[in-house]
Amino acid sequence: MLATLIRLLGDFDRAEEAMSDAYAAALDVWPRDGLPDNARAWLVSTGRFKAIDRLRRSARFDAALAGLAEQIEASEPPAADVSEGVDGVEDDRLRLIFTCCHPALSPDARIALTLREVCGLETEQIARAFLTAPPTLAQRIVRAKGKIRDARIPYQVPDRAELPDRLDAVLHVVYLVFNEGYSASGGDALTRPDLSGEAIRLGRLLIELLPEPEALGLLALMLLHDARRAARTSPDGEIVLLDAQDRSLWDREQIAEGLGLVRRALLLRRHGRYSLQAAIAAVHAEALDSQSTDWPQIAGLYDVLFEIDPSPIVELNRAVAVAMRDGPQAGLDIVTAILERGDLTDYHFAHSAKADFCRRLGLKSEAIAAYRRALALTNQAPEHRFIERRLAELRGPDALVQ
Repeated sequence: MLATLIRLLGDFDRAEEAMSDAYAAALDVWPRDGLPDNARAWLVSTGRFKAIDRLRRSARFDAALAGLAEQIEASEPPAADVSEGVDGVEDDRLRLIFTCCHPALSPDARIALTLREVCGLETEQIARAFLTAPPTLAQRIVRAKGKIRDARIPYQVPDRAELPDRLDAVLHVVYLVFNEGYSASGGDALTRPDLSGEAIRLGRLLIELLPEPEALGLLALMLLHDARRAARTSPDGEIVLLDAQDRSLWDREQIAEGLGLVRRALLLRRHGRYSLQAAIAAVHAEALDSQSTDWPQIAGLYDVLFEIDPSPIVELNRAVAVAMRDGPQAGLDIVTAILERGDLTDYHFAHSAKADFCRRLGLKSEAIAAYRRALALTNQAPEHRFIERRLAELRGPDALVQ
């Protein structure tokens, strides 16, 4: 709804006000008159008219607003399904993602703004995804909105010739949305299926629009990871690690679709970070059990991925694969080097990985210290309980609570 109102009204803040006004009107009208046949269309139409009324009331202080109100009123009213095609893109959220990813904005601002305005993530959630302080992230969003307003960046889908140059930022946005759904940054549940489902839906729209290898790879990656969702937690919501998951619960239909997309992406021979990550996920998906997982192949794929994307997160994931191939000491050496450089010091997965390697090596005190650091950094209840169980195992049944 917000994405549609931004398209209709041409302004983020005006659209947010209109949406709020529409909700207030619904709370007043619907209990009395009943639900409309199409609630979303009713809300969009009401928000649009509320925005026009606001502009007219403000026109006494700014004559230009009267002309803007007339312009919006003269435009075509939204259809019942509030969608219209532009260059084959028939989804307002996807349209808005491309708009937020305008090249006039910095890469970080594009992603932060899209996650906040299109996907509705809280500033704190986005900040954790960026490993950034929330006030810094909030200012980044404010500056991005100001840039759009001051530079008069149009609210429109780029033409087809511009789409490839804008695709990488859009893929990054969809990837981060999926990650928040796959492993929520906070709360009582490990996953947020609404977000991962939305990311997969957007991924399908992207490959219809532009079936580039990386778009195919990202959709494959999301499908292959999401296929394991039912097995990643126990019936009471506790984390189940990959090697202990009941693979009969994996969604084989999604896996088959994901594997097909991986093959399509790799055959195009323009490998990027998403298609390589999808290839890694495919190796996991094809293994009948944990013991038969081809860790040398996974570690080799991470070597290639690290060459094209030498980020600390990729290096951390590579450390896990190397540890499975060469032993925990090899993984510990990599993670220790990452943390000593000052990278990922506030990333709880890095400390959890270090703790696990130390635990497997019998380095009890080091493992306890690393788990405590991870515990202090996590905001998710299932991860919190998992780490506490690991700490209890290390301390033993007779240890004092510390």
